[in-house]
Amino acid sequence: MTRVTLPGYGWDSDWADAFAPYEGTGLVPGRVVRVDRGRCELVVEGGEVGDSAAGGTGGGADGETGAARTGAGVAVRTVRADTEPALGSDPRDTPCTGDWAAVDTTPASGPVVRALLPRRTRFTRSTSSARSEGQVLAANIDLAVIAVSLAVELDLGRLERFLSLAWSSGAQPVVVLTKTDLVPDITHLVSDVEQAGPGAAVFPVSAVSGAGLDALAAELADRTSALLGQSGVGKSTLVNALLGVEEQESGPVRGSDGKGRHTTTTRDLLLLPRGGLLIDTPGLRGVGLWEANEGLSQVFAEIEELAAHCRFHDCEHHAEPDCAVLAAVEDGTLSHRRFESYRKLLRESAWIASRTDARLRAELSREWKRREAAGREMYERKRGGKHRKAF
Repeated sequence: MTRVTLPGYGWDSDWADAFAPYEGTGLVPGRVVRVDRGRCELVVEGGEVGDSAAGGTGGGADGETGAARTGAGVAVRTVRADTEPALGSDPRDTPCTGDWAAVDTTPASGPVVRALLPRRTRFTRSTSSARSEGQVLAANIDLAVIAVSLAVELDLGRLERFLSLAWSSGAQPVVVLTKTDLVPDITHLVSDVEQAGPGAAVFPVSAVSGAGLDALAAELADRTSALLGQSGVGKSTLVNALLGVEEQESGPVRGSDGKGRHTTTTRDLLLLPRGGLLIDTPGLRGVGLWEANEGLSQVFAEIEELAAHCRFHDCEHHAEPDCAVLAAVEDGTLSHRRFESYRKLLRESAWIASRTDARLRAELSREWKRREAAGREMYERKRGGKHRKAF
């Protein structure tokens, strides 16, 4: 059986430096491979050769002492651990699949996660909670892999939402178009996706025929990726195809709308046979923006570039004279659909920010009142003469 060590789970010299404050304290480094019902499963050093945690579900006994020194020569084992109560004060700071942690394996009651190492990246969405909380879906990922099914009508607006969150996470977004075997000609669909996600690589694949899987596996090799998307897009089937085994349960989708059931219920960090790691996540019915302004600028880079040519530096592209963005919409250079998607996501991002910031909330309220007044004035002006149409 293949010997798996911490470097196989992404450990490197930078993570060793981040763990340095905990050296000599009796704590050992570990990576979270699953979070379930408030407890973590982590891989830590200390397993025997052949006693490795290949999918985040194996198991050595709780409480065994891991090796103090990290390196490529010590196999890993899986432990289940409780979390230090202080880590639960902010939901965004609680352990998440992909985290690296400082773990105490000595308590008689079982291992405990004492601290998390600073995250390099984190994919966060807003929750439906009235408390305006962000939920971290995956941490320390290099690639945010967004799965989109071609078996249903392509929703570019939803894709732009995912891409905005992906860019904001610090990870590189990748779009995987699944179920290509169900579509005779995907050329125009690939083109539409490429235009909606500038800078993101696009991989059309079929888990049934195997088409495109080799190219995707090569892209994922030697990196940590998170697979994201709605239920029914074929994530579990894709994971099984990449692993070469039936690791994840998959199920049929509803014929009426193409939506599926949640066959994946936890976020698991899985070792890929060609190298690299993949976090499989449950299907997401709702994806609210969270700290996504930077991502929006990346996804809608052409609109940001056009805005630099507006007469006013603070142009809102609503009804201002000499607005380069509105001019591009009118002459067809910029599609109306993409412009409306941009405006919608900007409004949502501002609203999410205002829910956690009283000053921003007051400013946003004043801005909405100003816009309402401007809208009434524009209406009166249009009744009496010519005026640029506001989209």
